[in-house]
Amino acid sequence: MTDTAIAFVHGRRVWDSRGRPTLEADVLLECGAVGRGMAPAGASTGSAEALDLRDGGAAFGGYDVTDALEQVNTAIAAALAGRDAADQEAIDAALIALDGTPDRSRLGANAMTAVSIAVAQAAAGAVGEPLFRYLGGPEAATLPLPQIQIFGGGAHAGRRVDIQDFLVVCPAATSFAEALDWTAEVYRAAGAMMRETGRLAGVADEGGWWPDFPTNEAALEALVGAIARAGFTPGKQVAIALDIAASDFGRGGHYRLGLENREIDSDGMIRLLAGWVDAYPIVSIEDPLAEDDAAGFAAFTAAMDGRIQIVGDDFLVTDAARVREAAAAGAGNCVLLKPNQRGTLSETLAAWRAARAVGFAGIVSARSGETEDTTIVHLAVGWGVGQLKVGSFARGERMAKWNEALRIEEALGARGGFAGGAALAGRRR
Repeated sequence: MTDTAIAFVHGRRVWDSRGRPTLEADVLLECGAVGRGMAPAGASTGSAEALDLRDGGAAFGGYDVTDALEQVNTAIAAALAGRDAADQEAIDAALIALDGTPDRSRLGANAMTAVSIAVAQAAAGAVGEPLFRYLGGPEAATLPLPQIQIFGGGAHAGRRVDIQDFLVVCPAATSFAEALDWTAEVYRAAGAMMRETGRLAGVADEGGWWPDFPTNEAALEALVGAIARAGFTPGKQVAIALDIAASDFGRGGHYRLGLENREIDSDGMIRLLAGWVDAYPIVSIEDPLAEDDAAGFAAFTAAMDGRIQIVGDDFLVTDAARVREAAAAGAGNCVLLKPNQRGTLSETLAAWRAARAVGFAGIVSARSGETEDTTIVHLAVGWGVGQLKVGSFARGERMAKWNEALRIEEALGARGGFAGGAALAGRRR
């Protein structure tokens, strides 16, 4: 038996950032190294995502995880005992085989994700390396460009505006720390503007300011104003990224805009978004069309003609096969990577490898129901994914991840680099 053989797996119920139950897993190796992983949960989810295992019933609104916890402490613990944690692919394959369902509904993606992360963390601890270096070796030395939410809308904020995330990126920043500095000023300016206009109504699920705007365009205007008020040039130093999350209000090629009380078709949605790209300093749009509107997704990509980054989230659900199909259809140019959309780190890495093979960019992303786990930061650095999206510039579960990236940048010192604006697919011409 090797020193990195799994001696013990233990799960416990903990709580996520929305006060809902989730899973935490500890993995102990024969050498004494311990790894820990926590499972996040999304509010806006793709229909083809792997499924969390929830209890249903009255307790905690049906979100309890005692069934998934039982799977961790019995079936999963027994199946992984004695296996080599240094072989992540084999560990994850064992989890997938044990589950035996296409949607992870037996064990639950929440149970599998927590354990998969814990195994990787334990293996890294066994060789005395931070996870990013364990995953990527000495070449893992580039910090990702952060996408940071300023206004939270859609399913994250009671649908006060149709668009789910109004974010900023800092393509002209020269370091991760500088990008955070600039974003902090924009976030502060946006809050001050909302207070002055009587529109400040708290924060949304991911820490962005709770939107109180009469139109989606008003939110865009406010974001441009906040960038300028913070002292930056919109579009050059600080630019806008949007997560439309169109699957939340679109189906069958029809989109219901609640703020405007009207319905438009795919062509109308494409014209609307293209008009925004012309009018505002937008460099990235996520899920511009619904997950069931592949033709619309491709048409929007063609209409943009390489001007901006077009990201698939619900449309791709961190699935390697879907990434290859999208590339073949000319739909999008960037994949969002969320480990719990598949259930294992190996499948997440497979989606990123597929993306690189077809020339797509990538963004490692958190979920709206998050934890203090910082693993995704290490995935972004270790795998060389050029962008990171964890929510806003507020709330501990978000700041834990931004702060972890700062520590990694400091530890790398002169050996480190910053992906910057070059990480964005389809830079503006």
